[in-house]
Amino acid sequence: MLGKYGLGAALFAAFASLSAQAQTQAAAPNWPSRTITIVLPLAAGSGMDTIVRLYADKLSPALGRPVVIENRLGGRQMIAASAVAKAEPDGHTLVVLTSSSLAIGPTLFKDMRVNPAKEFVPISLYVKSPFILVVNPAMPVKTAADFIAHAKAQMASPLSYTSLGPGSPQHLSMELVKSQFGVPMTHVPYTNTPQSVLDVTSGHVSGGFAEAGASLSLIREGKLRALAVSSSQELPVLPGVAPFAEAGKLPGFEAVSWHVLLAHAATPKPIVDRLHAEMKRIMADKELTKKVADMGLLPVDTPDVDGIRQYIASEQEKWGSLVRKLGLEGSQ
Repeated sequence: MLGKYGLGAALFAAFASLSAQAQTQAAAPNWPSRTITIVLPLAAGSGMDTIVRLYADKLSPALGRPVVIENRLGGRQMIAASAVAKAEPDGHTLVVLTSSSLAIGPTLFKDMRVNPAKEFVPISLYVKSPFILVVNPAMPVKTAADFIAHAKAQMASPLSYTSLGPGSPQHLSMELVKSQFGVPMTHVPYTNTPQSVLDVTSGHVSGGFAEAGASLSLIREGKLRALAVSSSQELPVLPGVAPFAEAGKLPGFEAVSWHVLLAHAATPKPIVDRLHAEMKRIMADKELTKKVADMGLLPVDTPDVDGIRQYIASEQEKWGSLVRKLGLEGSQ
């Protein structure tokens, strides 16, 4: 059952959806007039794809039109972004992007092709994707504090950590830890997640921040040890594994990826408001949020459109500053 606050939020979201629907019918009476396409920069079957299909199934009856998913991979998410930036700004073509392109990319990439801040309007910030600090179980550490202490004791022969390459969220998350605690660690970049995680289980690499989807089963099998999560709150799928902010005694620490649904910047405001209200209502659904949480992700009660813009700007400053500090500006 929903608690009184959850029920209140659900009722408010439903009321906002009805209000936005009335305003859209008055200002844009023919919208939507055809199928709505959500373009994704990641593959079918990925976590992003799974979540989008979950809410697309609910968005379709709410809007009275089919909602289809189109996977356009490559170009550091810019192929998907470019397709929507070139589409008609009529609310029928949307895109999902992550922190990699919205917060890290503007500083890391030499050529973005698309300026997300200028060419898109955010609709919904609906999920955060935390990382799990994992190590080989043979390492003599049980907590994030143990890990930091052990790393500091290994100054002569620094511990190593995995990531998906320079500038990846996992790389920057660990570099943030290194800068906050002053610990030396050696970066070992990989081209794919499975191999990077496998090399932690085999002891070739000391540890690293891993995505839940790639590490949960190995944690449960005892092949990896989870020390902390990078989000500011505990993950329901990992009860007892503290947030890094608490485990590492680093208040305010959060290093997560996140997903945002966006539309063309010139999309009429009533359509943006309608989509925002429908997404807020849909993502408040208890069954849907449980499915998202069971994937090792954190459902988000989206801020309003301006609030999303402010969040993206703050994340861009946070990660952009680190990219510049590491000498990676414009390196990709």
